[in-house]
Amino acid sequence: MQRLLIVLGLLILIAGLAWPWIARLGLGRLPGDINVERDGWSFHFPIVTSIVISVVLTLLLWLFRK
Repeated sequence: MQRLLIVLGLLILIAGLAWPWIARLGLGRLPGDINVERDGWSFHFPIVTSIVISVVLTLLLWLFRK
């Protein structure tokens, strides 16, 4: 459990430091993401972005376990 928390913390740190480059990828604004704007409020649900991230993480974890 300790290793998992350390690795998770390092991954979050690396993602935070690399955020300017990650933001240029366009994640969160893919076709299929739900974005509703009305008077006084807005709702954004990045469903396609979530699916893409899930597939990539699943493939990476699958490769590292072999």
